Amino acid sequence: MPALRISALSDPRLIDLLKNGAIGVMPTDTVYGLVGIANNQLAITRLYHLKSRARQPGTTIAATTDQLIALGFPRAEVLKAARFWPNAVSVEMSAASLPRYLSDGQEHMAARIPAHSDLQKLLLTTGPLMTTSANTPNAPTSQSIDQAIDYFGEKIDFYVDIGPLGDRPPSTIIGFDSAGEIIVYRQGAVPIL
Repeated sequence: MPALRISALSDPRLIDLLKNGAIGVMPTDTVYGLVGIANNQLAITRLYHLKSRARQPGTTIAATTDQLIALGFPRAEVLKAARFWPNAVSVEMSAASLPRYLSDGQEHMAARIPAHSDLQKLLLTTGPLMTTSANTPNAPTSQSIDQAIDYFGEKIDFYVDIGPLGDRPPSTIIGFDSAGEIIVYRQGAVPIL
């Protein structure tokens, strides 16, 4: 069955697809991402298999801190990270209490709450999504749905096409050292000095 093409994050079909374990490409608050619902093991297994890279996990996006805590991110770390949200800042936190299929053996995983109203509305309904850049290993991140289709074709279930995103930067990725000081792993959409 061909992948469904959708033109807006507000399309109700997208909620049904995600809740039923579909994976696909959609715009995030930064770039086009390959996504699946975070609490669906089959969806995440498909997503990681399709991405086929050594270090699998990408970033979990959620509408609220409560969603991240319910998924298994540590409450104290989520509340500490919350001062950077909503924004395109992904914060590395302990993955020890996350479902094993989601953490894929990683000690830390990144999460963020996006500052994007349509994405926020979607996440309030679906719950957290796992997202990773819409590309194959070592290839550029998709800036358009046509580019994503070149990478994934009919291997995924849907594409949400809102037009070319241009050369948007990915999220900034940070973490905290043992003294609570910020570590910047990647400068991206939001400068952190």
